[in-house]
Amino acid sequence: MRKNKYHAIYKEWTDKIKTGEIKAGEALPSENELAEAYNTSRETIRKALNLLSQNGFIQKIKGKGSIVIDVQKMSFPISGLVSFKEISKNFTAEPITTVHDFGLIKPDPFIKQQLNASSKDEIWKVIRSRAIGGENIILDKDFFLKKFVPTLSKQICEGSIYEYLEKELQLNISFAKKEIVVEDCTEEDRGYLDLEGFSHIVVVKNYVYLDNASLFQYTESRHRLDKFRFVDFARRGV
Repeated sequence: MRKNKYHAIYKEWTDKIKTGEIKAGEALPSENELAEAYNTSRETIRKALNLLSQNGFIQKIKGKGSIVIDVQKMSFPISGLVSFKEISKNFTAEPITTVHDFGLIKPDPFIKQQLNASSKDEIWKVIRSRAIGGENIILDKDFFLKKFVPTLSKQICEGSIYEYLEKELQLNISFAKKEIVVEDCTEEDRGYLDLEGFSHIVVVKNYVYLDNASLFQYTESRHRLDKFRFVDFARRGV
């Protein structure tokens, strides 16, 4: 029951922060005030506040209390392997996906290296932009080895590719190696994204493997600098 209570308090305050009822920079009521308002113990309140802090909604500052952090930046997990559709469930605005380029290609030297592909391999190339709140702020460049993904369509790419791969093709997607870098914006970035004057872009490179350790996908997810933060949770072992 106590667990349910602090989770309920956590959920109520995340909703207030996400909807803007509580603005970035504002302080939450004190632990004593919250305990009285919810007719519960300070321990329960502290657990709820700790969850808010761990998940990037507040920052505890000595002498000021719990200060709300700007959550208009969408959060992307570093260690998890999740699709954009799964991540976007937490967004306050419904994202719009536009497929700019789709088809089968022969790999150039760069893609050969990323996918350990040969000249005989065929590669599905998918270039998609993601608009959130009316701004194109993500460019996803996906490359799939056709020998693992025999069929694909533009319509599927406008929705969730992973949903199709797992449910229709029955692929067992297992793990990914990730690299996060900041690069100069390319002409392609400028053509598809609303960069608002930014000259650099955050690039998340994913090398995705099946459960038999076969590399089948290389992805570059290119993000406008001011709109995203990449989050993870780590606990120091004892």
